[in-house]
Amino acid sequence: MKGILFSIIAGLCITLQGIFNSNMSTVLSGWHTTVVVHTVAFSLSLLIYSFVRDGNRKGLGAVHPVYFIGGTFGVPVVFSELTAIQLLGPAAAISILLVAQLLGAFVVESRGWFGQDKLPVERHQVMGIVLMIVGVLIFKW
Repeated sequence: MKGILFSIIAGLCITLQGIFNSNMSTVLSGWHTTVVVHTVAFSLSLLIYSFVRDGNRKGLGAVHPVYFIGGTFGVPVVFSELTAIQLLGPAAAISILLVAQLLGAFVVESRGWFGQDKLPVERHQVMGIVLMIVGVLIFKW
């Protein structure tokens, strides 16, 4: 249940973030907005961490080095999402984003990449992805 709740919160936050960032970028440029957004996010993360203090700082050495670039994916996420919202509108842009995100997660999981358990591809999963793509096409056009 907790996982579902956090997924819903993340989905709503991604939607609002994209809309807010798109609105900000009409005044600033897309890249300026991306810098501002990440500066604010870093500041908030640091503030929360200063109170919560969870995790193991000594464990940083045990993290595979490639995983430290995970945060850099936020840069193209913010810029691409705000640009897509300006070009397509929030609902269409985010529905396409969700399909791309699900497809990416499906490929990672089915291949067992990045330490994920390799899971077999089931027919119903492929049908679900196809239905989502068709749904986006019907929704937008």
